[in-house]
Order: sequence, then C-alpha cells, then structure tokens
Amino acid sequence: MADEAGSQADGQRQFICGVIEGFYGRPWTTEQRKDLFRKLKSMGLSSSPSYMYAPKDDYKHRAYWRELYTVEEADHLSSLIAAAKEAGINFYYALSPGLDMTYSSPKEIATLKRKLDQVSQFGCEAYALLFDDIESELSKADKEVFQTFANAHVSVTNEIYTHLGSPKFLFCPTQYCASRAVPTVQESEYLNTLGSKLNNDIDILWTGDKVISKTISIESIQEITEVLRRPPCIWDNLHANDYDQKRVFLGPYSGRSPELIPYLRGVMTNPNCEFYGNFVAIHSLAFWSRCSLDSKVNSSLSADIKLETENEDEVPAEFLSKNVYHPRVALKNAITDWLPEFFMEKEAWGPITKPQPQVQMVMPIIPIIPSINTCMSLTTTTTTSTNSRTVPEVNTTQLQALADVCVVTSSLTPISNPVMNSLVSPTKVITNDDIINPIPTTAASNIELPKKIPISVVSVPIMEAKSVEASVDLDNAVFDNNLIKPNSESAKERLELEMDDLEEKQEPVASLSVDTMLDEASLSPVSGGVNEPMECSSSIASQVSPREEEAIKLVADDVLMESVNDSMHVESGTSSPILNAEMGEENEAQSVKIIDNNSTAGGYESKITVEDLSLLCDLFYLPFDHGSRGLKLLVEFNWLKSNANVILQERRAGGVIDAIKTPKPEVTEWHQRCEQFDELCTDVVGLLIKIANCQNKEICHELYSYVWDISGALSLLNCYVKWLALGHFPHNTSSYTEGSYTWFSKGWKEAFMSGDQEPWVFRGGLIADLQRLMPVDSGNDLFVYKLPEQPTANYYLLRPYCNADEQNVNDVCTRLYLQWQGEPDGGSHIPFPLPANVTSIVADGLVGGHLVLSPQLCIVAYDENNRVIGYACAALDVNIFRRNLQLCWFTELREKYPKDLCPQEGDEEVRRLVSRFVEKFHCSSSNVPLEDCPVEVSGSFPAVLISGTLREAEERDSGITKRMLTVLLAALRANGCFGAHVCVPDEDVGQVNYYSRIGFVDVYREEATKCIYMGRRF
Repeated sequence: MADEAGSQADGQRQFICGVIEGFYGRPWTTEQRKDLFRKLKSMGLSSSPSYMYAPKDDYKHRAYWRELYTVEEADHLSSLIAAAKEAGINFYYALSPGLDMTYSSPKEIATLKRKLDQVSQFGCEAYALLFDDIESELSKADKEVFQTFANAHVSVTNEIYTHLGSPKFLFCPTQYCASRAVPTVQESEYLNTLGSKLNNDIDILWTGDKVISKTISIESIQEITEVLRRPPCIWDNLHANDYDQKRVFLGPYSGRSPELIPYLRGVMTNPNCEFYGNFVAIHSLAFWSRCSLDSKVNSSLSADIKLETENEDEVPAEFLSKNVYHPRVALKNAITDWLPEFFMEKEAWGPITKPQPQVQMVMPIIPIIPSINTCMSLTTTTTTSTNSRTVPEVNTTQLQALADVCVVTSSLTPISNPVMNSLVSPTKVITNDDIINPIPTTAASNIELPKKIPISVVSVPIMEAKSVEASVDLDNAVFDNNLIKPNSESAKERLELEMDDLEEKQEPVASLSVDTMLDEASLSPVSGGVNEPMECSSSIASQVSPREEEAIKLVADDVLMESVNDSMHVESGTSSPILNAEMGEENEAQSVKIIDNNSTAGGYESKITVEDLSLLCDLFYLPFDHGSRGLKLLVEFNWLKSNANVILQERRAGGVIDAIKTPKPEVTEWHQRCEQFDELCTDVVGLLIKIANCQNKEICHELYSYVWDISGALSLLNCYVKWLALGHFPHNTSSYTEGSYTWFSKGWKEAFMSGDQEPWVFRGGLIADLQRLMPVDSGNDLFVYKLPEQPTANYYLLRPYCNADEQNVNDVCTRLYLQWQGEPDGGSHIPFPLPANVTSIVADGLVGGHLVLSPQLCIVAYDENNRVIGYACAALDVNIFRRNLQLCWFTELREKYPKDLCPQEGDEEVRRLVSRFVEKFHCSSSNVPLEDCPVEVSGSFPAVLISGTLREAEERDSGITKRMLTVLLAALRANGCFGAHVCVPDEDVGQVNYYSRIGFVDVYREEATKCIYMGRRF
C-alpha cells in the first residue's frame, strides 16, 4: 500500500511537532514568540520541535508579500530565527502569495525568490508556501501557461524549493481538508496532481476531515496518504479560536490517537489567538507526541466529563503509563505546570482588546469566515458528511426569515483588519492605518450556506416523559401578537430522574437560535484606530455601541412560545398593595440571606489555585465539547427552571407559606440544587477576581474578558433562579418559557458534539448556550456588552429586591433623576441628598409605587460591598397598576406630602422640583381618575417598567443595566407577558437616551401630556 511505503520511506525523517502562528487577527509579539521557543524546548516535544511563522495579518506575510523587510524588521526577524535555533526549534518561515500572484510571470517568481533569499540571509533554513483560502480560478494569463490550478502551484513550489537548495519545506494546498476536496479526496484532480508532481521531499499540510476536525482517524490518513503519495503533516485547528470572539479553548489535545504518529510526517497546532491561553494546548500536544498508545476511551466526552468527579486513584493504572495518552491526565499535568505562570510578575497597559478579527455577518447564525485553515474560503461552500442519525433540519430561507425578525441591518460590506506589523517592536504589534489591507476578513454577502442546517424545532422539557413532535413553518407563518392564544396546558413536571440519568437519557442539542450572541463588532463597521496588544490597544468590542433600531417588529420570536391576550396573568383588579407588601416581607428573610451569602464574596483568596485553573478550563474547553462543570451549569439551571412549579406547592391559596407541614422531598431537592447552582456561580465570580488580581498582567489581559463574560451570563441565570425561588409565577409558566432553541432542544446537543458541522456554526460556545437558556427570545441587543477596559476585582451581581433595599433603591433613583434633570442645559444642578423632609419625594413619585405594589417584579444590582447600584422594576398590567396607584399609593403620598409643603432648605430649583411632584400627587386624587394607558401601547406592551443605574456603575460596567433588564423581562415572560413599555417626558433627554441604550424604541407620543411611550418586545 502507498501509505505503508510512505511510512517506510520516511522512517529516517524526524516527526515534526510544534506550533503554527497562522491565524487572522493580531499577531503575537517578538517577545511572546521567544517565550514560545523556550516553552517548546522545556515541554519536550518530539525529535523535531518546530514553529511556523505565518500570521495572516502581519502584512508582509500575505497582503504585501512582495515587499522586502526593512532594517528594523530584519533585526527582529533575525533575532527570532536565532532564538529558535538556540532553543533547538526548527523555524519555518511561511509566505502566502496566492491572493494576487500571477504564477506564470517570471517577474513574480523572481520577486518571490528575492523575498525568500532575504529571509535566508537572516539564518532561516526551513520554509513554507501557503495557498489556502484563495480563489481557485487561474487568471487569464495563467490559463495560457498552466492546464490546471494544481499545475501552477506545483510549478511555483518546485522551482522555489530547488532555488533555496532543497531545505525543509512545507506546502499548504488550497484543498486542505476532506470537506474541501472536489469532488472527494480520492477523485480530486488537484490533490492527485500534487501527489504525482510535487517534489516528494516537500511535506504537505492537511487539517483532517474538516477545517476544524473533532477526530482524525487512521483510515482517513491512509486515504490522503495514498492520494498525496506521502504522509501528510497535520495542521491542527482544534484549539484555533479566531472565528469566535466569545470562545477560547483551554481543553487538552484530544480526538487524535498517538497511534496516528507512524502514519504522519508531523502535527503542528494552530492555537488560540491569545498567546497565554495556549499553555494547555501545547503542553498536552507535547505529552501526546511522546506517547505511543491511546487510552482506548471511545468518547472524549465520556473521559473528560468525569474529570472533576473521579479521584486520581480511580484512574485506571494503564492510563497513567508514560506511553499511554489520556486527555484527562494530560489536562491535569498541564494545569499543574501552568499555575506558576500566573505568579510571574509581568505588566500590561492599555485597554483590554480581543485579538480575533472583527467580522460582520448577514445574520447572526450563519457560518462566518474565520482564519487560515480555521477559515472558510471566500468562494467554496463547505460540504459535510452525514451519518445515519436523523437530525432535524431547517432550510436557510427559514433561518434568514428568523434573522430578519431579530436583526435590522443596513447593507453590509466586507471589512478588513488593520494592517499590522509584529516585527518592529519586541512587545507591541504596531498598526498602520495609512496602509490599506486588501484582505477582507469576511465577505458575508458571498457566503454560500448549505441548503439545510441541523436545528432543533421543539424544546424538550427535561422532566417530560413523553416525546413531543412538532413542525414549524417559518416561511408561511404570519405573526400577529394580538391573535396569539395562550397555551391551555403546561407540561407536567416530574422529579423521578436524577441528574446523572438526565445526562445519559436526554439527547438535547444546541441551537442555531437567532438569539445567538452578537459581538458589537458584528453589528458595527470597524472604526479606525491603533490595535496594539495591551500597551496601546483599541477594539471595536470596547468602542462601538449597538445600533438603535428605528422601528420595532411585533412578531412572535418562536411559534412554539405562545403569548397571551385578554386572559394574560396580571395583577388582580382586587389585589391590594397591602397584600403585596406582606408578600415582600414574607420573602425578605430569604433575600437577606442571599445578601449575607454574597457579602463575603469580596473576601476571596487572591491567589489562584490548581482548582481554579481546572474550573477555567472546564468553562472554555474545546470546540465540540463543554467541560464537566460547564455542562453542570447548563443541566442544573435547566432542571431548576423546568421544575420551578414545585415551589408553588409551598404556598396556600392565599399566598402564605405553610410552616406546619414538612416540605415535600421534591421541594427540598429543588432548594438544595438551587444552593448548589449558586455555589457554582460564586466560584466563577471568585475565579474572575483571582484572574484580575493575578501577578501576571499579560495573562490577565488575555483571559479576563472571557471570564468576565461568562460571569455576567451566570449572574443572569443565578438571579433568575433566585427569583423563581420566591414563587411569583403561575402554574402554567412553562407554556411561556419553553420553545427557545437551546442546548436542551431536540437535536442540538448531538449536532454540536458530533463534529459534523464546523464549530463556527454554533457561535458563542458555553457563554451563548447559557444566555440562550434565559427566556428572552428577541433580546439580541441585551447580550451585546462593551468590554471592560481594564481588569478589575470590582464586580456587580443581581438578585431580587427585598424590603431592606428600599432606601438604597430610593437613593439611586433620586441621584439619577437629579443628574438627568441637569443635562438639558448643563447649568442647573440640584445637590443630593434633597432636604430631609422631601428626601424621598422623587423616588416615591417614580419608583415607590413599584416597590409597594409590585415588589415581586423588582430586580436590583449590587456591588462587592453589597451596595445597591441599580434597579429594574415592572408591573404586569399598566392599567391595573395605574388604578392601584391612584387608590392606594397616591393617597398615602398626599398625606406624606401636603399641598402647602415647602422644603426645609434648598434653593429655587429644589422648590420647583418639589412643587412638580406635589402637584402630580394631588392632581391624581380619587375625584380625578387617571387615564388608562393608550391602547396603542397597552395592546402590545402591557407591562410598565422603570429602571435606573448609577452613572459610575455604568461607566465601570456598561452591561449591568442590560443584565438587570434581561432578568426582569424573563420574569415578565414567566408570567405570560411579552411586551413592556416606559413612559417618559419628551423633554427628559436623559431618560430617553437611557432607555434607548437598552433597546426601547418610540411607539407612541401623547401630545396632551407631552410624554413618549417607549416599548420593546421579548
């Protein structure tokens, strides 16, 4: 066989193993590369440890490949080559000329030779030519000389190889994986031509079955070896993350048996863009390269999911052999060796930025263009293999229809990364905005989608025994919110299954939900600016705010998620504020307990531990797998949400907890698992604080934003669970909160983990999967946050409101209102606090009614010192709420603030302010009934809402208001409400801008009262 012959012929050649710096986005710095060489030496890779210089956005590598290096650049490149030699590392210098090269031009060939000759003078002895991600059509001039595209590549590469004196040489083909072979690997004219005509001493790079391959089998390697007539060298994208700004991969090297080694020329990993995020990837690859046997674990999941549940002693002895590779053992070893890096004192300056390229997409769920060998080409449609298992599918016309519902986009144009240069400074990557980068990082308008993509169509309740089947016709569906009927039945929840049984029996699947998180970069074009790592960097993700929508589309975001009409669950017309106040007191003890539990959060140990790094790796595992605790977070939240109805069993018809009877076992179990979920979330907050405080600020800058992002997502879920624990929702709440495309939807998990789809189809990773569990379907913008500019141990968390928070909420409301009032002219400023006898008059008039009449729908945000810094409150039915305000709350306010009230101190501005509120309270007497909310508003946006966040808190974390709002909207939805509005005076620019930033749009203007009604659906 050809593969056997190849193995024998190459028996004397050393196995190549190492790292390719081959991604789009910000390159590594000179010092980082030298640090990499030292690590490669210490980790003990195979007999031929190697590094390939191929950063796609280092502009003289690809975009301006013809240009020679300056003296300064030559010094840096020479020092890199010398450092690699000193460490015993093979330095491969790569060029990517295929974007615009005329292969038949002698001048072009001479230019290529001149460039490589210059590099050879720097001491380089190994080279690579890369022809990936380019047009596969020959130019008119080339067609006159070459019969095929492959012949052109062979001709150029062979000539260059000979010119350089037959050095170590790697070649990356245009068809670099099985899914890109046309029509198949064996029948590909391109690959067969390479095999027969490319010099046999030139090694050919190959990524496996896919661009990012979950597994690589011996059989697939034998197939490509036969075609190429030589064993391939694997360009491994398992840990590449340049296609997704929400993911970094910290799991171990897996899915490739060490038994592959005799069949390969080598393996080089193209890892995360974040240099310091690659320790586990490289360390575990080094361990793998020294092994000869596989652990025989058939599923990487089955092995890795037990990582935290098994003791070291429980690992079979044969897995611990030095010659046997086991991903779990490799991960533990890597974490142990990684830990000291966090205690090396290194400084970093400037705002945090993401190194991945900025991208735009036609819609939020299509495959995006990632990177070299982690990227889809601009013209080729990826084909995917199918297996016997049937996975629900939706055609892409339907997906586009969903996208149109959720995202309002202007015409999109391809965007380019800034031109970057990593060879002019040892510690920085310099950006030159004056040079045009001809390489678009994405061409969304040119992406061809597969006709069908696996997708869930039915959400499967975790405790539901019978299967549910339904089909969704999105093409023909006409959504009218006023015609949607409530679900007559809710699924009966059952508690017979333990979580372990659920993990085995459930077959949930990830979603192509249109609620997929969007980076701000996905919504806004790239703005100019320097993009240098840590020292003077800027980022779209930290600059651009999401574009405000000009018009709202009133549509049901999920046809399985039924809305309500006149039978909506709202406050009863006979309900009194006294009863609601009692309910608030009833829950105060529990809420105070939550405060106490979190009050110690600021006392975390500042030093990061092995256990912390294990948690970090679990949260950001691998492209096709979530780590064990990541899965546990998903499973536990879904279980708590699906079984929340058991909480209602604690209450009598009057809403009072039954203190006599012993709680039922299922109720006890729910509360226990609620506490366990809270502990998991608290651990993640602790991890965030420790990373912010770690001595190595370079690691901190690279990893902090990821942990900050997932910590924010968990704050949403944890607050929602705490709200569910209070039991303020109807028995049929599941009919309002089921139906989203989530990890637990039918077919999603299998599609995510199968490896049949490239991982950029499932954009966002664990962070997105957690966010999608929140029942807020049309909330794309709610998950778009501005990155913190600096790592900070200060953080904000969320919880339901309790009576003890009243004064703090009043203070926040008053301070923010006074700031808003001083904005229009910029001159008038009323100091805080107000005079003693009117200190709460503003808060009483704005938020007091919500705190008294509807405390169960109030969410607060608090800082590390347990100080309230923001609130979001709502009432389910605006007209009932207005009547209760008039009958109860304003009656009390008229007694508290008489007509002749004068502030004890203060200037004219204070007196005018007090007069306005006093007049408002007394004009709303029982003899002058409040008008109902305009039907144009209450029909589609029945809930009324108010929110506020301290300015300094928003400056520190601009996403805190959105997170509060997300939990509140989820609580409203759990009560059968799908639209909310705010009413603000049209001259109050501060309030209008505040609500616009969190997704509210104008829906009605009332001329008589000079008020603007702003609404949003969810």
